[in-house]
Amino acid sequence: MSTTHTTGPDAAGPGDSRTVREAMADRLLRAATRSGAQLVSEAAVLVQGAAVLADPIAGAVYSTPATAAADGVHAAAHPQDHPHHVQRPAAGAVLVLHPAPTMPAEHVGLVATTTAALLEVRGQRAAELRAEQMRLHSTLLRLLLAGHTTSVTDTVRAGGLTHVTLYRLTGPDIPTAHQVLWRAVRPSLAGHGGACALIGEVDGELLVAELHHGSDDGRVLRLVSRVSERHDLLAGLAGPLPLAETPTAHADAGAARHSATPAHRIVPADAVGTPQLARLLPSGPYTAWARSVLSPLTPDHRQLLLVRLRTGSAPRAAAALGLSPGTVRTRLRGVAALLDADLDDITVQAHLLLALRAPARGDGEGEREGEGRPESGRQARPETLPGGILDTEAARTWAVGLVGGLEPHLRIALACWLRHDARTAPAATELHLHRTTLTTWLTRCAERLGQNLADAAVRAELHLALEATARDGDDPRALPRRGGRTYRRL
Repeated sequence: MSTTHTTGPDAAGPGDSRTVREAMADRLLRAATRSGAQLVSEAAVLVQGAAVLADPIAGAVYSTPATAAADGVHAAAHPQDHPHHVQRPAAGAVLVLHPAPTMPAEHVGLVATTTAALLEVRGQRAAELRAEQMRLHSTLLRLLLAGHTTSVTDTVRAGGLTHVTLYRLTGPDIPTAHQVLWRAVRPSLAGHGGACALIGEVDGELLVAELHHGSDDGRVLRLVSRVSERHDLLAGLAGPLPLAETPTAHADAGAARHSATPAHRIVPADAVGTPQLARLLPSGPYTAWARSVLSPLTPDHRQLLLVRLRTGSAPRAAAALGLSPGTVRTRLRGVAALLDADLDDITVQAHLLLALRAPARGDGEGEREGEGRPESGRQARPETLPGGILDTEAARTWAVGLVGGLEPHLRIALACWLRHDARTAPAATELHLHRTTLTTWLTRCAERLGQNLADAAVRAELHLALEATARDGDDPRALPRRGGRTYRRL
């Protein structure tokens, strides 16, 4: 968009002579050879105003002066609100100039066109190098996942970085999202601001690893969130974790991604698996029980079990862990044997998620006095919680808040469906309902509860809530009937 400006006697812009135009172009060209920031800065000087390169995802890429960034981004998004700004598309972004009122329109237009053309040239040159850089990032990510953290930190010249925050994204067009996120993040192997971002496509998904000192400023999270919204991506987030635990972060992010929905596109790993209820349980008996239940398992066993419970199936767990489904099934059979439990039972699944959520050690009086401990020499069973642990007022309030609003027939149908491992056909048979009817009721349950029933961790939480608020009439045989072909009378 260009506008007409008043030309006054004090206008500082160059005239129409060829020599002056060549001098202006030469200044911009020399600035372009140094950096994109210098080029935008030189354009601001030549129009005696402000210049901003605005990206729809990253916001202001370059801005002179810095205070003009917000105004430039808004002008790029809403040009009709800024009629005195001059805009040109440039390298996937928008160059916005706000010239002094006395600058000739022809001069401003020439500066804008020349600057945009030089930004395009720089963008094309960067695109030629980008393919090699992307391949290097993907290689570094694979090394990081394989545990070669020292080699990665040496390569990125970030020996002081100790932690990683990891994102795993999937969507309909990962290559395009990769390009957009790359331009927005502008990753550098040298890092900046005490952090370094690695972005690459690994096994068909987009992987982002931010290396930092234990906490990050949220910049990468904001950019990943914007790209996810624009390109219909779903993401799991894990961390910050020590660099040595990158494989754990990778598995956790993959498991968390299975809980992502279009309404909540990025799901942190610590938001999956009864986190709210775990904070409400009495720490003494809860922690002692969890420690006893999980005592036969190694850390690797626990990680495998956690991913299986979060994702809901062995094939999904295999995808999150980067293993074959057969390998995961074999290892899960070993875990089930150690626990002497049926991992397909919804009660076992819900209780194991609680056990894995327990704090490392209890701090309550109950544990010091031995409350909640299993009998001497006996391992606690995952099928049974310590007596009274869900009978507290806090746990009941949580359960009522989650499922208290369901009508009796929806409550009975949901509980039965959960007991059948979220399989509609056997649940409909026990309820003596048509499968379509049960599917409709489950959809109503999801709407009333505001929950995603496709999420295995959500199903486990609902099962616990239904158990904590169980009523005498919660039985398929007590399901209210209306007669007819759809609702047969028993």
